[in-house]
Amino acid sequence: MANQILIAILILCECGIAAQSKSVQRNKNKMDKSIEIATMAGGCFWGVEELLRKLKGVKETEVGYTGGELDAPTYKQVKLGTTGHAEAVQVKFDPTLITYEEILAYFFRLHDPTQANGQGNDIGTQYRSAIFYHDLKQKEIAEKIKEKVDKSGKWKKPVVTQIVEFKKFYAAEDYHQDYLQKNPDGYTCHYLRD
Repeated sequence: MANQILIAILILCECGIAAQSKSVQRNKNKMDKSIEIATMAGGCFWGVEELLRKLKGVKETEVGYTGGELDAPTYKQVKLGTTGHAEAVQVKFDPTLITYEEILAYFFRLHDPTQANGQGNDIGTQYRSAIFYHDLKQKEIAEKIKEKVDKSGKWKKPVVTQIVEFKKFYAAEDYHQDYLQKNPDGYTCHYLRD
């Protein structure tokens, strides 16, 4: 009889834990729906990440590789410029605090969008200027902002930033994540322009 009572108590506890776990997952899913993702490339991902992370409403940043054909590329492969990937930053943001349009406007201030394949001393397709849109609404916004920047007269050459459909993002190695937080005097060619 004692064993049957113990088994019944264990079953009740397991049911309670499972119900609580489902409730936590539902709440997490509700929170996740309020977060949006933006993915962009503008040269070495260290500097882009460092400037974007400071924006109010940005909840998380991650550097990685996107836009290429090779599955699960490594930094050693991407830096050769042969995989088709760009060094990119993926930004998770709260659209009630900052819009996708505001993020892109800021993105165009922190790099030279007229330089096709590189930024500063970093030359190659892996350092290209690109926006990887996640849906048609992001594509429309990206095209509108790019046109506005191009017509603004702030750049002597045309804006060449690519606007391409997002396919897959591969997180860069751990030592690249939050690089300038870990190495405040590290290399960057990014700064904010007016």
